[in-house]
Amino acid sequence: MQATERTIPLRHPDAFYIDGHWMPAPHSDTFEVLDCSTERVAAHVARADAEIAARAIDAARRAFDRGPWPRMTPGERSVYLEKIAQRLEEANDAFARGWSIESGILQRIAKPRIGQFLGAAFRQYAAMAETYPFVEPRRSATGHQAYAVKEPAGVVLAIVPWNGPAALLAYKVAPALLAGCTVVVKPSPEAPTSAYLFAQICDEIGLLPGVVNVLTADRDVSETMVRNPAVDKITFTGSTSAGRSISEAAAGRIARVTLELGDKSAALVLDDYDIDAAAQALGQPYFSYLTGQVCHSLTRIIVPRAKHDTMVEALSAAARAMVPGDPFDDGTTVGPLATARQRDTVERYVAKGIAEGATLAAGGARPRHLSRGFFFEPTVFGNVDNRAAIAQEEIFGPVLSVIAADSEAHAIELANDSIFGLNAVVFTSDAGRALNVARRLRTGSVGHNASRTDFSIGFGGFKQSGIGREGGVEGLNAFVESKTIVLDQPLA
Repeated sequence: MQATERTIPLRHPDAFYIDGHWMPAPHSDTFEVLDCSTERVAAHVARADAEIAARAIDAARRAFDRGPWPRMTPGERSVYLEKIAQRLEEANDAFARGWSIESGILQRIAKPRIGQFLGAAFRQYAAMAETYPFVEPRRSATGHQAYAVKEPAGVVLAIVPWNGPAALLAYKVAPALLAGCTVVVKPSPEAPTSAYLFAQICDEIGLLPGVVNVLTADRDVSETMVRNPAVDKITFTGSTSAGRSISEAAAGRIARVTLELGDKSAALVLDDYDIDAAAQALGQPYFSYLTGQVCHSLTRIIVPRAKHDTMVEALSAAARAMVPGDPFDDGTTVGPLATARQRDTVERYVAKGIAEGATLAAGGARPRHLSRGFFFEPTVFGNVDNRAAIAQEEIFGPVLSVIAADSEAHAIELANDSIFGLNAVVFTSDAGRALNVARRLRTGSVGHNASRTDFSIGFGGFKQSGIGREGGVEGLNAFVESKTIVLDQPLA
């Protein structure tokens, strides 16, 4: 493997992108970006303090209050989105490489996924410039000429997580820009390179100063940004605990929030569906895609009690067949976890599962043959109580729990017995039955015979899985305010 394959092409890692230019860091504090499969330092990026964060927010505030961006037509703004989309597509491999280095996703999965989400998000929202009802003529109750207008929400703080940084950045920033908002992007210190690559593109295409600003900061600085009264809207993807803190801080000043948070997504395998077919859809694809570090992963496998053991055996066989290793190696089928901290979390939950009486059927430890990297074996538990910690709390790693149900109604009850509600799947040969069960599940997305989340339509959760939606028309609604204008007389 060539050394260049592990290089992330950052031009200004020692600077922040603020007000349309790269501002050198006034100090030498940096974040180390680790290659999670080797534990070597892959890059350094500048660490922002509260003063730098305030400058970025001030730049976005000026660009919104005084600049032309919010006053452009949606069509004029869409031209910039199209330019960004083209450059994102050209930089596909750089984004994919950074994703594998920082988060552990297999490179052969990362490349097409980046292509599927990044440019597509900006093109989808660029097209909405012609279809979204930014201004609708209405007739008021008194018979006057009226208009229902959608105007930009204002300055947006976009807090991006480490597990899918590029795609989640795109589905936050693209609709915000089309709406006419200005944005401060705050990536995770563990995975900041996608945001830096994105800032390079904004700089290259000549995006107006202050419209997009990018910096990396720790949680304490992020909290000052959330509380900054110059920020009108916060859009956050991450843990439910962090989302609660953001929601509480935003509530104090009635700031708008979109929160995409955690889950314990359930897969309901009904009695008419083949267990081996379900296991093929649930096992290897789950372990391969980001090593289970996905908020909408199907981690609770709810099956008829009579088929419990068969499902445990099938999933265990899939887990044991996985090949952990370097995500750039074509022979690897499961990569590392993103950080040592995340691996430690997974280990703690495995210990909890055993202590609570679940049956450890496969995995449960670090691979013995890999001395470097944050690897953990694909793990399967059987005989899991739905109230156990491993069934109720988000693990964010390669751990599946198989739960027995006594009937279809019981399976739905178990699936809904959670503080979360982001995603679910119903396995059945009957589409009508799938639709009926899906309507009874308290989740934001439900797939039939496979996980079928779709950002082009909308993505988000019920209960403590979040507030609001990302993607599609609802994702644009999140960045506009509705205004009613009623005229005393018709326009000339």
